[in-house]
Amino acid sequence: MVDPARQAAYETVAAVHRDDAYANLALPRILRELRVHGRDAAFATELTYGTLRMSGTLDAIVAVAAGREVSRIDPPIRDALRLGAYQLLHMRVSPHAAVFSTVDLVRSVAGPSATGFANAVLRRIGDRPWDDWIAEVAPDPEADRLGYLAVAYAHPPWIVRAFAEALGAEALGGEDPQDLLAADNTPAPVHLCARPGRISAAELADQAGGEPGRYSPYAVYLPGGAPGDLPAIADGRAHVQDEGSQLVALALATAELAGPDQRWLDLCAGPGGKAALLGALAAQRGARLHAVEVAPHRAALVEEAVRGLPVTVEVGDGREIEATGFDRVLVDAPCSGLGALRRRPESRWRRQPSDLPPLTRLQRELLVAAFGAVRPGGLVGYVTCSPHRVETEVSVGEARRRSTIAVEPVDVRPLMPPDVGTGPAAQLWPHRHGTDAMYLALLRRTD
Repeated sequence: MVDPARQAAYETVAAVHRDDAYANLALPRILRELRVHGRDAAFATELTYGTLRMSGTLDAIVAVAAGREVSRIDPPIRDALRLGAYQLLHMRVSPHAAVFSTVDLVRSVAGPSATGFANAVLRRIGDRPWDDWIAEVAPDPEADRLGYLAVAYAHPPWIVRAFAEALGAEALGGEDPQDLLAADNTPAPVHLCARPGRISAAELADQAGGEPGRYSPYAVYLPGGAPGDLPAIADGRAHVQDEGSQLVALALATAELAGPDQRWLDLCAGPGGKAALLGALAAQRGARLHAVEVAPHRAALVEEAVRGLPVTVEVGDGREIEATGFDRVLVDAPCSGLGALRRRPESRWRRQPSDLPPLTRLQRELLVAAFGAVRPGGLVGYVTCSPHRVETEVSVGEARRRSTIAVEPVDVRPLMPPDVGTGPAAQLWPHRHGTDAMYLALLRRTD
């Protein structure tokens, strides 16, 4: 018999690796189907997300303990061994329970013939603590610091290099990415946004049992629980939104602007969090937001998010927008999502450097379209949830170079928390600000 919590974790991990499922969507459904609740659900969640997050390093350890590459281990056994290794090395589970339960799991998914192999591998893994395994499977930290960090903190090497480059580019002397990698391995807290004019952050914090955020006047930190159960979420007075996402939208909305300020544009609006915040601010200021989203199902999410707000939703490609003369334009561009790895445990292993060229091409085309949509003197905010330089400063520079419309950067740092870089753009960080690694460049059209 396999206990339901471990069964739920296994089914989710298997779905992620077999079907390219998303853990945050698959796990809740599987927990419901298996009727796993309370502490068991919390255990399954920690086991699932931790195993997915650390899978690259767990694979290196399993390979040594098994004496073969993980690619040569049958997928069901491989996923079970990953779960067992995570329990042995990262959870407060007794070695006996971790081994015994994982062997039972292997028996259920691969048959009794595989149990001896699984038992031997798990006992070898459990004989040594995590630090000892890292010393064996990781490069020498003196000879290859970034390679060592990639293994010790379970990030692909190319992402570690990108983080190190971004930190070095925006801080004199550079910064070792260890603290950032550690923050990525810490589950992100739930942040709520109290919609302006509908509920205050203090009221929302009191009702939700949370506390007001450090930086955004609308942010509330939720200690736990299901945010969807809160009345303020259900009736549209608040929504779930990382504080960093709030900050970049607020910076665009509050930056100084001469002339009219009634027409706002969100060029890539799905799924609607920033559109909802901008729409609530627009309602207070007599403005109106036009939200564009290319995917119909995401446009439907925007419609739901902005119900009752002065927002018009259009299904269309932001690169082909014909309307012009907007006062403020948000380009929340599709990106690699490297700034939100702590929220998506499997994404670090799915993303590849080859993903970047089509993304950066799209980012630059959207930004050029925004330059044409904004009026002279108006503002464009370019946002990515990625600190990778090719998606941030390089994309902005290339869009400016390719556009026939002149824009100039605006120093956004006075509108943001401290320690966001040397300007004029701003980069938020999980290890500094407790937010996703959101990037914001603010540009003013000059002709």
